[in-house]
Amino acid sequence: MTPPPAPGPAGLGTPAPADLVVTGCTALTHDAHGRIVFVDDATIVVRDGVIASVTAGGTRAGGSAATGVPEAAEHLDGRGTVALPGLVNCHTHTPMVALRGLAEDLPVHAWFNDWIWPVESQLTERVVGLGARLACAELIRGGVTTFADHYFAMDEVAAATEESGLRAVLGQAYFSTQGPEGRAASLDFALRRRGAADGRITTCLAPHAPYTVDDADLAATAELAAEHGLLVHIHAAENREQTDNSLARHGRTPIEVLERAGLLDVDLLLAHATGLDAGRDLPVLRRAGGRVAVASAPRGYLKFGWDTTPVRALREAGVPVGLATDGAASNNTLDVWESMTLTALVQKYVERDPTWLTARQALDHATSQSARAVGLGDTIGSLAPGRQADLVLVDLTGPHTQPVHDLAATLVHSARSADVRTAIVAGRVLMRDRELLTLDVPDIAGELAELLPALVDRGHGKRIQEYRG
Repeated sequence: MTPPPAPGPAGLGTPAPADLVVTGCTALTHDAHGRIVFVDDATIVVRDGVIASVTAGGTRAGGSAATGVPEAAEHLDGRGTVALPGLVNCHTHTPMVALRGLAEDLPVHAWFNDWIWPVESQLTERVVGLGARLACAELIRGGVTTFADHYFAMDEVAAATEESGLRAVLGQAYFSTQGPEGRAASLDFALRRRGAADGRITTCLAPHAPYTVDDADLAATAELAAEHGLLVHIHAAENREQTDNSLARHGRTPIEVLERAGLLDVDLLLAHATGLDAGRDLPVLRRAGGRVAVASAPRGYLKFGWDTTPVRALREAGVPVGLATDGAASNNTLDVWESMTLTALVQKYVERDPTWLTARQALDHATSQSARAVGLGDTIGSLAPGRQADLVLVDLTGPHTQPVHDLAATLVHSARSADVRTAIVAGRVLMRDRELLTLDVPDIAGELAELLPALVDRGHGKRIQEYRG
């Protein structure tokens, strides 16, 4: 009896079945110059958690020589959907979903000093873990496949990441008031958890901000980041008041403080940067040579009455700007889709220019620039062979998205996060037809609700830090 041909490349036998094939969708891809190109009737083949191919044609299920679609362990019919690279939340504090709506309509000083930091002093590891799991469920349902988190008790967030199936860039936050132990704990977490969850967890160092971390700690952090090849994730120039106060106290802007500490010589992710001094800070960031990126969370800035991130100026300076939500305590949602829409609209308003920011530019910030911002620009952010198979399928058959004259505009200005039907990370389906497959939201929310009364009773809390900007 003649044995069957061994699996191998085309022409050398029948290839082994793929892990996953998505057919019939329109795929958002990038050309060699980074420009967005939509591929109609696309077939996306995934092997070993990585995209093997994205080609036009082949809408039939199963696999055969006639269709050109390989056999696969799992097939998803993508007709009526657009396949996008999974969105990235470039700056958030996932456990803070436990504080969603707790402190509203307040100036930032009162928000921090009288509410958030006293409550956070009472956080338990269990609350952090439950909050992170609830946040992961919200992220998946909103089409986010990667998030960058900066908080406390981060081993709990790492466990939630592993359980949920998401990808994450995680850092243990610290203040100088914690003494040397705070910085040491941030490094310890980064080294212990790097590469966890089958490589889906990347780690970073996470000093809180230039106004809560002194010059010596900032310089030491820069040295540790260079020694260990770690990203640094930090709040900086969050608003104009912080910049003005820094100039009054130190004679330097927050960005200049970071430059002096050596942090602009390592890979650096700046949260917010709405308070940049254009004349002083943009030349500094330009000199950093692409090592610095910014995470922008426009909804929170509108709530606090701040300026917004100067996306146009940063883009001209060669600084990637990724999209973010910040924590749900200030932003109320972890909806990066909303961040994309608001970025497009707010930028038009502040620039007084309806031609900026275009829908395609907004999609660029939501995909490739966000991936670059969190240090994963060669891994995610694009549907291309060799990239991690992190993608979402967005249903455009609803009445609010029809008819489609301009697909990019429909995605940015008409579609919503609730239109995300399916979410996939490293080839694993985490949500199918809006059904979460890795997390039990009623159980998580129920247990968290039982713990909230003790958490939000401020009579026993104390300020973990003083916000002075």
